[in-house]
Amino acid sequence: MDMKTLEPRVLWNYFHEITQIPRPSKKEGKIRAYLEAFGKQHNLTTRTDKAGNVLICKPGTAGCETHDTVILQAHMDMVCEKNSDVAFNFDVDPIQAYVDGDWVKAKGTTLGADNGIGMAMMLTLLASTDLPHPPLECLFTVDEETGLTGAFALEQGFLSGKTLINLDSEDDGEIFIGCAGGIDTVARLSYTQEPAPDGYFTFKVSVKGLKGGHSGDDIDKGRGNANKILNRFLWQLNRESDLRLVCFDGGNLRNAIPREAFAIACLPSCDKEKMRVRFNVFSHQLETELHSTEPDLKLTLESYESQPTVIDKDSSCRLLNALYACPHGVAAMSMDMPGLVETSTNLASVKMKEDGIIEICTSQRSSVESAKHDIAWQVEAAWLSVGAEVVHGEGYPGWKPNLDSALLQIAGQSYESLFNATPKVRAIHAGLECGLFLEKYPYLDMVSIGPAMRGVHSPEEQLSIPSTQRTFRWLCDILSKL
Repeated sequence: MDMKTLEPRVLWNYFHEITQIPRPSKKEGKIRAYLEAFGKQHNLTTRTDKAGNVLICKPGTAGCETHDTVILQAHMDMVCEKNSDVAFNFDVDPIQAYVDGDWVKAKGTTLGADNGIGMAMMLTLLASTDLPHPPLECLFTVDEETGLTGAFALEQGFLSGKTLINLDSEDDGEIFIGCAGGIDTVARLSYTQEPAPDGYFTFKVSVKGLKGGHSGDDIDKGRGNANKILNRFLWQLNRESDLRLVCFDGGNLRNAIPREAFAIACLPSCDKEKMRVRFNVFSHQLETELHSTEPDLKLTLESYESQPTVIDKDSSCRLLNALYACPHGVAAMSMDMPGLVETSTNLASVKMKEDGIIEICTSQRSSVESAKHDIAWQVEAAWLSVGAEVVHGEGYPGWKPNLDSALLQIAGQSYESLFNATPKVRAIHAGLECGLFLEKYPYLDMVSIGPAMRGVHSPEEQLSIPSTQRTFRWLCDILSKL
């Protein structure tokens, strides 16, 4: 089935158009031009600020012209992840989306429903002639995924509404009224190259087939971290033999749990068979540990051509030790909202740089500001202990839940009347731009809703068709009641 034949057709056609426009984080020029052209085509007031955020305004429909303005918000950029065997250039290639039963998926890449479907809902409302709504300010922000740049740079006075509906959530029938704050931590470990020793054999070990996923929303699902798994095997080898590391490469994005990693290393030839036995034992152990959460885990070991140089032994040991010590996963659960992860950290990527530097990127989240800094300092301590340089990003604030929100009451009543069910009211462990909006506009009454998605931030990303239809119907009903 063609996605463009789904109902409501206008919504799905806009989402299809969005998937055809490359929009990596920090490279939103093409999607920005598309939005500006859309505003001009529909004779709607359209403004672009210095950061590249786009605001498209539409008057209220008949009878609603004088009602209070409502802000709808989504972000333009998408996470760009692909399977290693897929040839794809996110800067120029359109996403190859397809329908599979009740889901829309992409061929070997992220789909970009996060947050393309939110944008499509906003465009559908802006283009509509028969959907009742109050005056709308539709805010499309840039660079949410890699720095929240657009939300950070949003100027006071750019928005006039006092009610905001964020469309960047990923769970059906749930209203989000809070989110975690976050901070990134980057460690840089220097190393030197030295000649590879004689009488050693070279091998490559790889970790593949993991689910990955969102480093906030999926961090409590028990999924494997490719960097941690790979390092665990190498660390054991280093205890038992004279391991010489050639390279270590794993993960890509700070906000994605790493799905794949590989290393090239060498050992004394006399340890070759012992290493293969160790690998077989390790593979069995990991498959047993992760059989429920990572059924497609694949560990491979293969001979590799000899390399002229290796990382100096001291730096190699420091890297392996610090990677083992560096925390990853859930650090604390909330005592205020059962089931909510309070604090976590993601060991996101390990990359060898050409300037003799190994760069390790991590991402920390917490709904408690002091705990956010505490987990970041734990990561810092692990890397300082091996002589690495450590830098923390600016971070972003969380969004404190407001159970007395008038918008929350309207959204809840709307869902109950439409679907004869009570929506869940939650906070999310992922970061949303709402916390930054609240800093600039402290009077805002906000909720976040969105359709069901799975595998977000990974090539397994998929968007529920029935949930999208329900969520759009729900959004329209909320607006009619506002």
